[in-house]
Amino acid sequence: MDVHRVFQDFNPCKFTVHCCLLTFTALLALRLDGQLSWNYWAVFSPIWLWNALVVLGAAVGIGVWLRYPHFRMEGDAYVHFKAMLISLAVHLVLLMFELLVCDRLQSGRHMWILVFVPLIFISILSIVVCVWAVKHDRSCELELVCAVNILQFIFLALRLDGFVLWSWEVVFVPLWIVLCLSVVGLLYAIIFAGILLRTPNASPEQRRTSAHTALGYSFLILPILGFLVLLANKLDDLSTLSYFATVSPLFVTFLTLMLMSFSSKPNNHWWFGMRCDFCTFLLDTCPCLREYCNISYHAPERRTSSPPQQPAPPPATAAAAAAKKKEKPLAPVMVIDMPD
Repeated sequence: MDVHRVFQDFNPCKFTVHCCLLTFTALLALRLDGQLSWNYWAVFSPIWLWNALVVLGAAVGIGVWLRYPHFRMEGDAYVHFKAMLISLAVHLVLLMFELLVCDRLQSGRHMWILVFVPLIFISILSIVVCVWAVKHDRSCELELVCAVNILQFIFLALRLDGFVLWSWEVVFVPLWIVLCLSVVGLLYAIIFAGILLRTPNASPEQRRTSAHTALGYSFLILPILGFLVLLANKLDDLSTLSYFATVSPLFVTFLTLMLMSFSSKPNNHWWFGMRCDFCTFLLDTCPCLREYCNISYHAPERRTSSPPQQPAPPPATAAAAAAKKKEKPLAPVMVIDMPD
């Protein structure tokens, strides 16, 4: 195991977000099942932790940007800094939505259509952000999810307020469409991986990458599809499963996303003012870790039994044997006067 290689492409931002979402999903399901009697403000504590880290990281990055002007000349510093500010703005609007949701669940004094207004605004804004991110080769996963689900957010708000009385299977139609397209992409990835496995000209690295991609998307998309089916049946009173059992497929998805964060693109260099990859920043901050990150561990290989080897000769004997090999063979002396 090469520790440096494991953390070379590690994205701590994605890992933290998915870990917080996993914890929040479990707490909310237990609260809806009545297994927890916590206040909803306590149930949302992983979400508050996530947003606190975002605000703190952006504040430190802005402080470093203002205090050290010469850092702005490092490569794509302006692009990274703008991406951090855009992400901060999206998270602040998303925080407003989360506060309204928590207050609505706790007190019930707002209409759901008003609660979803910040989320609908994020969805419209995310379309522009996605175009900018593609132009500057930046990742936009959260913005992309919001942009493609704007119609789903409107349907949810109308259904929760009772303006429409559709079944939940109909309400989730926009998500069904997105998941169908995702399943088509998953089938393409599986077929492509199977073709590469049977192609003799493909390198082992290409086969391994395609197989890992197909396996990762399988554990990412299929659990979401199963969760949506269980949730629709639960909300339509067609299932007797608990909410914790209903959301259990999402745990597989979040665990897969946490594992995929070790092989994703590095995070923005200006979060917390790091100005470099997380692995490099960690090694520079804690030099003692270099002793461990520069070591590769390999499992011992089993060796078949071999005949015992002869002990090595002493140095003097070895030198004499080498000199003997270098000597040319001498022909016997022949005397012509001697009879045959």
